[in-house]
Order: sequence, then structure tokens, then C-alpha cells
Amino acid sequence: MENMTEFSEILDIRKSALVIWDVQNMLVNNIFNKDEFLANTRSLIDAARLAGVPVFFTRITPLPERFESPARKFFMKRRPRGFTMTPESLNLAIEPREGDTVLYKNTASIFIGTNFELVMRNAALTTIVFSGISTEIGIESSARDALNRGFFPVVATDAVSSPSKEAHDRSLLNLANMMLLMQTRDVTDLWKK
Repeated sequence: MENMTEFSEILDIRKSALVIWDVQNMLVNNIFNKDEFLANTRSLIDAARLAGVPVFFTRITPLPERFESPARKFFMKRRPRGFTMTPESLNLAIEPREGDTVLYKNTASIFIGTNFELVMRNAALTTIVFSGISTEIGIESSARDALNRGFFPVVATDAVSSPSKEAHDRSLLNLANMMLLMQTRDVTDLWKK
């Protein structure tokens, strides 16, 4: 891969964090590349833990009906079947371990309604590697927000997914001109150095 020296500076283990976005059962069970996604996400997590890179899991936490945004209610009605929120469907398909951080959130951006930015800045972390579901929703929103806040977003292209391969591919095309898109192996190789 070109620019590996430059990329190794951006992905320095002392400056990086790994975000595992919404790996809840209701989402994982509806993506187009489940086996590849889970294998690559686990590889990223293992490499991050081994290198001492902080791992953050996000968890969808719906607001009580009365306090949910009318806009979100409207668009949630239009979602495909298979996305019913039950306690079991909201369980994570990959469980955090001791030392990982779980962020409870109710928007499609890791920066809205959480203390993630504060935590990143307190720890002098400047790079965020994203893995998770859905590429065109939470991954794209959070990666764009990260860039707008001065962080280096890196999307692990084979460790993000969606129920729609077309939407996933379109999102990666959009992001390619704005941030680093890397394969899991390239990220993990840099973290092993």
C-alpha cells in the first residue's frame, strides 16, 4: 500500500482508537457479508487490544417513545422488516471485554449525546478507526463528524457493512475522497509494528 510511512504516523497506536459501531444482533443478522464482517471486526479488536489501542463499542439506546424525535419516528417506520428492537435484538453480537468502553447513544453520530469527543481529547487520541453497521448511516455520519472535529477518520472497508450492498458501496465511494479507507489487514499490520 502506498504512503505506509505516512499512514503509520496517523495510525500510531498511541494516538488511535477503534470504534465498533452498533454490532447488535438485529443489525448483524441482516447484513450482506455477515461472516466476513464478523471475522474482520474480530481481527481489528484483537489487534487493538494487543497493541493497547482503546476499543469503544456503541450501543443503540432508544429514547422513551415520548422523547424520541418526530423525524426519527417517521423514518424508523420506513425501515425494512427485521429491525424490530427487542431486548435480545439489541444485544451485541461481539461482546466487549474488561477495559473496553461501551457508549450508549441514540443518534447516528458518535459525537452527539455522548462524551466520546471529551474522552478522545483527554487521552490525546487523534485517529479513529471505524468498524460496524451501517456504513451509510452511523459509520458515514460519525466519520464525517470526526473529520469536521479535526480527527483522522479511518474506515476499515471490509469491517463495515449494511443490509444493502449498494448503499454500502455508494457510501464508501463518497468517503474515499475525504478520509482513509483501508482493509483490516493493513490496519492490523500497522498496529503490530
